[in-house]
Amino acid sequence: MKTLVDGPMGLWFLLLVIIEQSDSRGLSDLVVFNARALGEALLDADGVIKGGSDLRYDVFTRHGQYEIDLNYKADMFLAGHVGTNLSQFCLLSDVLQLNMGVAKNNISMEEGTLEIGMEYRTVSGVAGPLVILDKVKGPKYQEIVNIRLGDGTTRRGQVLEVDGEKAVVQVFEGTSGIDNKFTTVQFTGEVLKTPVSMDMLGRIFNGSGKPIDNGPPILPEAYLDISGSSINPSERTYPEEMIQTGISTIDVMNSIARGQKIPLFSAAGLPHNEIAAQICRQAGLVKRLEKTDNLLESGGEEDNFAIVFAAMGVNMETAQFFKRDFEENGSMERVTLFLNLANDPTIERIITPRIALTTAEYLAYECGKHVLVILTDMSSYADALREVSAAREEVPGRRGYPGYMYTDLATIYERAGRIEGRKGSITQIPILTMPNDDITHPTPDLTGYITEGQIYIDRQLHNRQIYPPINVLPSLSRLMKSAIGEGMTRKDHSDVSNQLYANYAIGKDVQAMKAVVGEEALSSEDLLYLEFLDKFERKFVAQGAYDTRNIFQSLDLAWTLLRIFPRELLHRIPAKTLDAFYSREATN
Repeated sequence: MKTLVDGPMGLWFLLLVIIEQSDSRGLSDLVVFNARALGEALLDADGVIKGGSDLRYDVFTRHGQYEIDLNYKADMFLAGHVGTNLSQFCLLSDVLQLNMGVAKNNISMEEGTLEIGMEYRTVSGVAGPLVILDKVKGPKYQEIVNIRLGDGTTRRGQVLEVDGEKAVVQVFEGTSGIDNKFTTVQFTGEVLKTPVSMDMLGRIFNGSGKPIDNGPPILPEAYLDISGSSINPSERTYPEEMIQTGISTIDVMNSIARGQKIPLFSAAGLPHNEIAAQICRQAGLVKRLEKTDNLLESGGEEDNFAIVFAAMGVNMETAQFFKRDFEENGSMERVTLFLNLANDPTIERIITPRIALTTAEYLAYECGKHVLVILTDMSSYADALREVSAAREEVPGRRGYPGYMYTDLATIYERAGRIEGRKGSITQIPILTMPNDDITHPTPDLTGYITEGQIYIDRQLHNRQIYPPINVLPSLSRLMKSAIGEGMTRKDHSDVSNQLYANYAIGKDVQAMKAVVGEEALSSEDLLYLEFLDKFERKFVAQGAYDTRNIFQSLDLAWTLLRIFPRELLHRIPAKTLDAFYSREATN
């Protein structure tokens, strides 16, 4: 609330406030108050309105004129000097109640009660990213607060814990500079909402959702709760149809369905950022033209495809890499980019993926787009969660992570999917870096329980200069069968994938046996598997960072490799499929 006091006794106030009236008519508007004293209003030299003072406010809105009778049941301290433009106030006792005797165009309305957002100067402690406040009246869980420092800067926070009149608030922009003498905290009564709009495509935002690309402000089409709306499980539809990434090992052997959530398991020093950027450049929907084996070009306007990319805890070099890559390769126009840098407050990483997913939900369910959400790095998110848990002095779980991390991760991953009656879909590819390449670390371990498969980036393949170094054996897409086959990709897709897996696994076993007995002891059949192993990794797995292969090109390349073997060794492919494709020349 901003207050202008003109003279110590006249008490003519000009107040700018957001009011929400709880009756069915619903008044929510920017209003101007002109206040006058009904009786003797007590205002002492220190700028305190004494309890018992009565004021009548003339309220002017676009809806009409109202009158509000206000009785100050508690002392109200106006911070600053009387006669100046005041920017803050503090209630020292009970919640102010506005008892409304409202008249609009001489028509009476019911009496109601309004609460004005209150400011407190009762900070009792700071612990890491948390601020503890005492003597708070009616705080609410997840309520958003505005924190004003002594130098006039404002930060946002969220109520994490409520215990009677004590509230624990996490501050998104960090707690440096917060003290208990000059810092005031205003409780808004609202949950954290983010503005959303179609205009967000092609724009770059920080981890809190504020534009950082020097572009014009976003004109919001809606304000949505970043926690998302609960989805009735019966309204969900099964993920079907494929999203093409342009990477053969993913499209052929770990196909991603629209509405699926499938993580990328990586580690420090591996090229997961390059793979993420390549997916953004190449990703699109798979559509077949009638009676042909060709694809509708991915990335065009006709396929209604968009990408929401959220980077958490990345350094400046990585952030510049993503921005430069998207802009130079023309994919920026369909990407919304959120960047939380390593030098940004750690606590901001907790809201970054939620803001990104809220944007994706709007684009998918309100605008009908098929949205691919890429979140990197979820390990940084988990570390931020652990930091908040430690500051709250909670009992730690495995490796210091909070015991509720499984539930917390599920609130992010389970926002992927499709909803009956809505055209759009949300597909998630979260990226995790496994500490010490340990897949049993809590973050990838719990992620694997929630998601529908994983794509594994292998250090040994990377050391052999194979890009992208995706190891197909530990990789898995649990929803692959619903996304491939006749009418969606090609009728031989499933059989080819199974045969590639089988032959590659046998080739790995033969390679291990060769190290023991030597190549001279191998049979001619074993040598075929060794030849396949080498060509599979050098020609199928390996492809350039700017080498895009559609699904049909990848399937034809797979058949080229399978023709190394005689037909009788391709046990996993039915005879009809072999008749149709084994002798067929590879086509683009």
